[in-house]
Amino acid sequence: MSDIGVGIVGCGNISTIYMLNMPKFAGLRLVACADARPEAAQAQAAKFGIEALAMDALFARKDIGIVVNLTTPNAHFEVSRAAIEAGKHVFGEKPICVEAAHARTLVEEAGKRGVKIGCAPDTFLGAGGRLAREIVDSGKVGRILSGSCFLMSHGMEHWHPDPEFFFKPGGGPILDMAPYYLSAIVNLLGPVARVRARSSIGFAERLVTSQGPRKGHRIKVETPTTVMALLEFASGADIMFTMSWDVWKHGHPPIELYGTEGSLRVPDPNFFGGTVEYTERGGDWISVDSAARPFGKPNWRSPNWAANMPDRANYRCLGIAELASAAVKGTPHRASGALASHVLDAMHAILESGRTGAAVEVASRIERPATLSDADAASLWRGN
Repeated sequence: MSDIGVGIVGCGNISTIYMLNMPKFAGLRLVACADARPEAAQAQAAKFGIEALAMDALFARKDIGIVVNLTTPNAHFEVSRAAIEAGKHVFGEKPICVEAAHARTLVEEAGKRGVKIGCAPDTFLGAGGRLAREIVDSGKVGRILSGSCFLMSHGMEHWHPDPEFFFKPGGGPILDMAPYYLSAIVNLLGPVARVRARSSIGFAERLVTSQGPRKGHRIKVETPTTVMALLEFASGADIMFTMSWDVWKHGHPPIELYGTEGSLRVPDPNFFGGTVEYTERGGDWISVDSAARPFGKPNWRSPNWAANMPDRANYRCLGIAELASAAVKGTPHRASGALASHVLDAMHAILESGRTGAAVEVASRIERPATLSDADAASLWRGN
């Protein structure tokens, strides 16, 4: 099949890994970029040999079939809606947008116009996520009864060049980081039905220590930075769910699931690979490395990591390539707007419960995404 042209809107910190990875995926051709700051678009265009355009001009280009929305969360809705109205498929960074009602509008509008909308995270399509799904579906650990999920760190101000939006409404560890973990668990267990939560702000302000023009700036924190929740799934499983930017160090695994026949450790869903561990009843942990599978091999390291940190599998654009393939074939895609909308519903339920202390129902329900075989995953990779 011929490649689908891609335009990227939003040329901030995250855009570089998308632009680096995109030529390695089948079916995609990076054409142009745009940003509210023209100088940012021009810099990325020069670096990657593409065109820098105004946003309206990018939406009007006939050789662009997919718009990738990498703007800040508060801009996600307007940019994605404009792209859909221009007849483009859309894939956005998480969350799909800030307001749950807006997410439903995007999904409905895409359906009416016959275009696809997808959203990060697509990490559950990586080798680690596929392997964990395989073990759950095989029945090796039985029916999942309960589990735990932890993302805890000390925030973004020590590494991100402009971290203020993380600590304002629309940011925080729930809207910024929970999509990785919730999408991974929904892929394994199905939809969230009800939540109970407690939320707090650990530090009233943050001091930016990362290198750059914002170094030394103090940020007033206006959104919860620690949230502890109990998630009740429609399947009957109960998951303890903790997201915090108020923790210096911890020893919890990212996701553990406890079934009737054993237990399962799922690798960090912020990345695409990793080692899956499971037990057969009370036996020792059995480790299965996903590195030999498509999108499992470590291929990247953050420039902000210490030298002793291992490389990780970072195959951002996998969800875009899978969406492009589904658009050509006329089949459903997996990292879908419907999944992202349900995850956003669950996140808002968590935040509301954290504010009120009451249990909150999650109104939306979705089916688990279809499994992605190793062969189908490999077909999305152009290589090099």
